[in-house]
Amino acid sequence: MANVVRRAFRYLSASANRKFDEKADPRVQIDQAIDESRRQHEALRQQAALVLGNQRQLEMRMARQIENVANLTESARTALTFADDARVAGDAAAAAQYEQTAQTFASELVSAESALEDMRTLHLQAEQSSSLARRAVDDNTDRLRQQLAERARLLTQIEHAAMREQMSKAMESMSELTPVGDTPTLAEIREKVEKRYSVAMGRHELASSGVEARMLEVRRASIDARATNRLAELRASLPAGPAAARGEAGGPAQQVASGGDRVALGKSEQPGPGTSTAHGTPENQNAAGPTPENH
Repeated sequence: MANVVRRAFRYLSASANRKFDEKADPRVQIDQAIDESRRQHEALRQQAALVLGNQRQLEMRMARQIENVANLTESARTALTFADDARVAGDAAAAAQYEQTAQTFASELVSAESALEDMRTLHLQAEQSSSLARRAVDDNTDRLRQQLAERARLLTQIEHAAMREQMSKAMESMSELTPVGDTPTLAEIREKVEKRYSVAMGRHELASSGVEARMLEVRRASIDARATNRLAELRASLPAGPAAARGEAGGPAQQVASGGDRVALGKSEQPGPGTSTAHGTPENQNAAGPTPENH
């Protein structure tokens, strides 16, 4: 029974993990991986900083120990010198005391030199550890830089994939095989427009072939014929000769004259020297004879 429960639990866990991976956003997962790498890199840097700090601390302790060894050596030499001077002076008691003092300095000197040798051994190991720590930090920095470059590449691929998915959806929605939904397809709209156009063309064809259409065509032809005749009469009523030439030189203002002005222009004669270029006096108009409209 316990075995079945464990297997069921593992199965459910694997199924849940698979569904979670399918639904999870790759961008978020990439950021999580980068954050974990950064956390590990920071922890490595802190450990390397501790190793380097231990090396620097050993170097400071070695410097103090070297100074202590030098002081003890100098003190032992001074005590021996004083003992020799006392022995030469015949003071055996002072010489013995200085000899004892020199022996004490020598004992401390031996202990100090032994401690200094141990420190040098530890410093050598610390140098090796520091070198390895620096190399590990540099290698991990390169890996982190590569991961950041990989992150940028993956994000670009994700954006391209999303764009292609949207394009595929748009093309599928424009396809004729797309099932009918809330939004009509272009094929359905085209069929609707073509049907409306065909019906409109059929109704126009039926209306054009009817009696009313032929009657309207006859009326339009009659109106066009009357307009053509009227235009010919108006063209025939225009004056000819020098007066017409003056009318053309006068510009559009004289050509569009109508009614009594046109009749007066037709009655006017060629002005002589000293006469006005206006329409003329009533006597000149009477002398010109009947107008074309009186024919």
